[in-house]
This record gives sequence, C-alpha cells and structure tokens, in this order.
Amino acid sequence: MKLSENESKKEYLNKLIFSDQLILDVEKYLKENNKSNIISISQNLHSADMAELIEKIRPEYRNKLFDLIKNLLKPEVLSKLDNATLRSVIEIIGAKQTAEALVYLDTDEAIEVLDGLDRNTQEELLSKMDKNERELIEESLNYPEYSAGRLMQRDHLSIPIEWDVGKVIDFIREEKNLPDEFYELIVIDSNYHPIGTVPLNILLRAKRLESVTKIMQPIRELITVDMDQEEVAYIFQQYDLVSSPVIDGNDKLIGVIMHDDIVDVITEEAEDDIFRLARAGDAGINDTFFVITKNRFMWLSVNLVTAIIASYVIFLFDATIEQLVALAVLMPIVASMGGNAGTQTLTVTVRALATKDITYSNAWRFINKEMLVALFNGVMFALIISVASWVWFSNSGLSFVIFIAMIINMLAAGLSGIVIPLLLNKIGADPALAATVFVTTVTDVIGFFAFLGLAALVLI
Repeated sequence: MKLSENESKKEYLNKLIFSDQLILDVEKYLKENNKSNIISISQNLHSADMAELIEKIRPEYRNKLFDLIKNLLKPEVLSKLDNATLRSVIEIIGAKQTAEALVYLDTDEAIEVLDGLDRNTQEELLSKMDKNERELIEESLNYPEYSAGRLMQRDHLSIPIEWDVGKVIDFIREEKNLPDEFYELIVIDSNYHPIGTVPLNILLRAKRLESVTKIMQPIRELITVDMDQEEVAYIFQQYDLVSSPVIDGNDKLIGVIMHDDIVDVITEEAEDDIFRLARAGDAGINDTFFVITKNRFMWLSVNLVTAIIASYVIFLFDATIEQLVALAVLMPIVASMGGNAGTQTLTVTVRALATKDITYSNAWRFINKEMLVALFNGVMFALIISVASWVWFSNSGLSFVIFIAMIINMLAAGLSGIVIPLLLNKIGADPALAATVFVTTVTDVIGFFAFLGLAALVLI
C-alpha cells in the first residue's frame, strides 16, 4: 500500500535521527525556504541530535536556520553544544533568550553551559535571570572548577529516617515539585545529614509498614562539594552508582549527582588525556583558527626546546660522526624505538593512575614488570637491528654498539615512562599534560648519548 504524503512525512519524522543525509535535507529546505519542514524537523529531532546538526551544518546555513527556529529552540540543546558553537549560537539568539533557556535547565546543565563562556558573557546572562535562579547558579559557579559542586543538581528527593514505606509512597504520589528524574531516595537524619539511600525498585517491593531504615542501603563514600570530578567518577565506577548525594562542609545534603553527568565527565577526562598526551591543547574542530593555533603553538615551542637539547648531544659527538657516517644512518633508529617504547609505557601509566590501578603502595610491582618488558623487548629488537646493521655495513663493532645502545635506551624508556608520571602525580602536576615532554627528552638524549658515546669508545 502506498503511503500518502502526510503519512510518509509522519513516518520520516518518527524515525528522525542525526545523519549526513539529514544535514543535506536541512540545507536543501533552507535553500528552498521551506519553513514548515524545518520547523517539523526541529520539533521532532532529539535535543542531542539537534545540537549535532547545529554543530555540523555550514555556518551560512546556521544563521538562516536560527532565523526560522530560534523561538522554538529547546533549552536542552544549549547544554549539548561544544563551546565554540555555543558562543556563536548565543550571538545569534541573543543573551535574553539564552538566559530564559538556562532557567529551564537543571542547575548542573546550566552550569555546564556557562562554564564554556567567558566571564563577561556569564555576567550578562546572569543579569537577565530572576534573583532566585541567579543566586543558585552563582553559588554553584563559586565552587572550584571540575568539582562535584559544578556537577550536582539542586533538585533531589530526601526523606526523614522516621518514615515508613507507605508514607514515602504517599508523599511521592502527592508531592507536586518532584525532580524530573530520580532513581533513589536519600534518607536523612534530623540534621539533614544523608545516612543511606533507597532505590525505587526496593521501595516498590517493600511492605507499607516497613521502616525505611530496614530497606535503605549504606552510602559507600560520601561525595563532598569540593571533591574533584575525576574522583567522583572513580567512586561511581567503583560502586556502580546511578546517583549519589553531595554534602557541604557541615556534612549536610545540598544536592545530588546523576549517572548521566558522570558519563560526560568520563568522556571529558578521556578526551583531555588524549589531547594532553598529544600536546594538542583542548581546542575543538569548531574553534577559530587563532584559538587552535594558540593551543598548539606553546607545546610545539616546548618540543622545539627538547629537540635542541637532543641535537646538542649529537653536536658533542660531531667528530665521531664525521669519521663513521654509518652512525648518522643508525642513530635515529635507537632514539625512535626508545621514544615509542616510552610513550607506550607512559600511556599505560597515565591510564592506571586515572583508574587508581597503580598507587604508591604497589608502584614497585609495576616498575619491575615494566623493566622486565623493556629488557625483553630491548634484547629482541637489539638482535634484529644489530643483524640488520651487520648485513648493511659489514661492521661487527657497529653491530655490537647498536645492540648495547638499543637495550640501554629501551630500559631508560621503560623506567622513565612509569617513574616520570608517578613523580609528576606526586607533586600535584598533571602527568598526562607534562610527562610526554620529559619522557621524549629522556629517550632522545639517552639514546643518542648511549649510541654515539659507545661508538666513540669502541669504534674510534
């Protein structure tokens, strides 16, 4: 049976998700000035998909899109946009409409939007909110960046310890101002201290006269408002939490963190570690040319300094290289193998620190294991390259030198790849951000020095 035009359109809208084809469809409708189709798509598309569409559509079409739908934009879309696109969207729809949209978001989502903006824009948006909303958001903004206070939402469902199951169920049915989403109820004492949680599935199975103290579950670890978000994510992963209460300095309940916020944190932390290990800054593909250049320029400058240090080591042995040109051919191999081995160990160590798989109590076990791995790989690859160099240059002395130098540098790579991030973490520095520079420098310098130094002693 052939569908009518209206039925086909309805089926299309019901199945609507973000895709490359959707971008082409929207751009086509914008060219044709087909307002009805654009509005239908914006109303039926999920907020996350709408945000992705806004990010990926060409800038010239983005302005035209907002001319048609800016009064229909769902507030949740703002919290899904990357920072660069968010700033351009605010310029299009204006501060007043943005502030009105933020009021409809949960506190944690509103904070997420404001975090991506400069201080002046934040103040402009806050000035356009009513007093109560503004004070709540300003209080959250005063918490340290990347802390639990920035993640939590103020709306939560707490119940007194004296209640029974029947009273709790009746309260939930009758209360008008419940949070939009909740999976657990927080049990509190007379001082508003959280002492346990009651999952909804357990509550619904319990008898009405049963006390909540009989069915509540203990809180494994209380999350303080100033706790780092990475530590919060670890607690959620460690205990398989769906939500967790947040307390202030007086141990009083002030908010709750939900699992969806932690998913965002885990994704954000993973992205940050990748960018830091690559020393590419944190600029996204939608950031401007100048922002991207600024983020990368600093680390390229640091890399230039480390390259000069490695080059100076080579300069110290210039006379040795002049007498045996084969050294110039082989020395990049020693440094490159050490650099790659060091980066492998570094990546594993940074990840282990983030997941708390490695601590200072078990660090020696990891160091010993990495040194054994480095020794084995060093011997294996030293054999391969020494045989290759003998075939290439017919010089047994050169083969011996590169054999020993390769083992030395692989051991140095394994040791530096685990010890450097541990030391940086110990002094409070971010190992993902700074360790790569040090590890690369160590492997380059030791690789060149071991190879050229041994060559000067043995061959010249």
